[in-house]
Amino acid sequence: MPKIPIQKLDSFTWRIPKDYRHDMRVPVTIFASEELLQKMQMDRTLEQGVNVATLPGVLKHSVVLPDAHEGYGFPIGGVAATEYNEGVISPGGVGYDINCGVRLMVTNLDEKDVRPRIVELINVLFANIPSGLGSRRKDFNITMSDLDRIAVEGARYIVEKFGLGWHEDILHCEEEGAMEGADPKFVSPTAKNRGIGQIGTLGSGNHFLEVQRVDRIFDSKAAERMGITHEGQITVLIHTGSRGYGHQICGDYLRVMERAAAKYGIKLPDRELACAPANSQEADQYLKAFRCAVNYAFANRQAITHWVRQSFEQVFKQSAEHLGMKLIYDVAHNIVKLEEHTVDGKLMKVWVHRKGATRSFPAGHPLIPKTYKDIGQPVLIPGSMGTASWVLLGNPKAMELSFGSTAHGAGREMSRAAAKRTRRATDIVNELRGRGIYIKADSMETIVEEADDAYKSVDKVVEVSHGVGIGTKVARLIPIGVIKG
Repeated sequence: MPKIPIQKLDSFTWRIPKDYRHDMRVPVTIFASEELLQKMQMDRTLEQGVNVATLPGVLKHSVVLPDAHEGYGFPIGGVAATEYNEGVISPGGVGYDINCGVRLMVTNLDEKDVRPRIVELINVLFANIPSGLGSRRKDFNITMSDLDRIAVEGARYIVEKFGLGWHEDILHCEEEGAMEGADPKFVSPTAKNRGIGQIGTLGSGNHFLEVQRVDRIFDSKAAERMGITHEGQITVLIHTGSRGYGHQICGDYLRVMERAAAKYGIKLPDRELACAPANSQEADQYLKAFRCAVNYAFANRQAITHWVRQSFEQVFKQSAEHLGMKLIYDVAHNIVKLEEHTVDGKLMKVWVHRKGATRSFPAGHPLIPKTYKDIGQPVLIPGSMGTASWVLLGNPKAMELSFGSTAHGAGREMSRAAAKRTRRATDIVNELRGRGIYIKADSMETIVEEADDAYKSVDKVVEVSHGVGIGTKVARLIPIGVIKG
C-alpha cells in the first residue's frame, strides 16, 4: 500500500484528502498531536479510517480521534455518519462489546477516610462484583422473561423490578438507560444463554472498577454541578459493557451483514466493514438486536452500581445516601444512533457510528439531562490501569467537527501479546502499590495485558480533545484502588 498522504491543518488537526484513493467518498480528519499521530502510523489505524471513508452514504468525513488504534473494520477511536436512507449500518462501526461504556459516581468521603481502609474496601468490592472471563452471578437469578424485559427497558427495569439503584440514576444515563426500538425476538438463543447470568458482572479485558480521588479541578462551575466539589474527594468509576450477550449479537449479525453486502452489491475494501443499507431488512433486524445489547449494558452497569453502594455501606457502616453516592453520568462509547447533525449547512438525520468514541453534546442540547442542560454533557474518559481518568464537558465545537463526539480512553499502544512479553505481573502489582494503588484481579495475566505502558497517555489524549474543543477539561481523577477482570 502506498504511503498515506497526511496534510497538517493546525497543531491538532490533520487530513487525508479524498483524492488519496479512488474509492474514497469523503476525506479523513484526524485529531492528534504529532506524537499520537506517529503512534497511529504504527498499525492500520489510518488505513482503516480511509476504508471507512469509502462506505456508501458516508457524510462529510471519516473521523479519527486522538486515542485511535487498529480495530475490527473501523479503527477504535473512530466516528462516521451515514445518510438516513441512502447510507449503511455496519456492526464494525460499533464493535463486539456493544455499549461498552463508563459511569461515574461521587461520594462525600475524602481520601483520608478511604485510604486507611482501601484494602478492605477493594476486597469487599471484589467479593460482591464478579469479574473475569465468563464471570457470572450466583446470587441474582433472572428468568428469560426478565432478560427480555431488560433488553427492552434497560436500567429502568433493574431499578423498578429488583430495586437495584435509585430512580434518579436513570435520569443521569445516556438515553435514560434504555434505547428505544429494541426487540428481543431478533436476539439468538445463544446470546440469551450467554447473557442470562452476567448482569452485574465486570467481565475481563480492559474492563475495571476504580476507587479514585479527585486530583485536580479545571472547571469549578461544571465540577460542582456534577457533585465534584474539592480535590481529595472520592469517586467510583465503572467500565464495562454488554458482556457475552452483546458479543454474541455482534458475531451473529456480522455473518448476516456479510451476506447482505454481497446481496446488495456493496463493494468493500475490507470484509470487516460488512454492512447493509440502513433501510434494509438486515439493518433493521441488526438494530433491533443491537439495541437489546445497549439496554443490557445499561442494566449491567446499573446493577453493579447497586453492589458498589452496598459494598461501601458494608465497609463504612453508613447508608449510601448518607455517603452521598450519587451517579454523575453513564455514557456509551460503542454505539450507533440516529441523530440530527448539520452537514454542509443542512440539518439532517444521520446514523452516527461511534466506535471507541464518547458522545460530547453541548449546553442546550435536547438529549442531555436537565441537570446539565445549561453547562453541557459530562464526558467520561477512563485511563489505563494505574493512570488518571478524566471528566470533560461537551462543547459546541464537537457538533461542528466530530458529529458531537470525542475520545473514549487512552487507546492501546501495545498488543496484549507484546505486553506479556515485556512485563511481569508481580512487578506491576508492586509498582502500583508503591504508588499508593491497591489492585485486585481475577487473573494475573490480565494485569500484565493491561499495564500502563501498554496504553497511550490519557493525559495527552485529553490535551488534544481540550485543544481542539471537542471536549473540555473539568476534573482529573487518580485511582487508589482497582479491580480488574
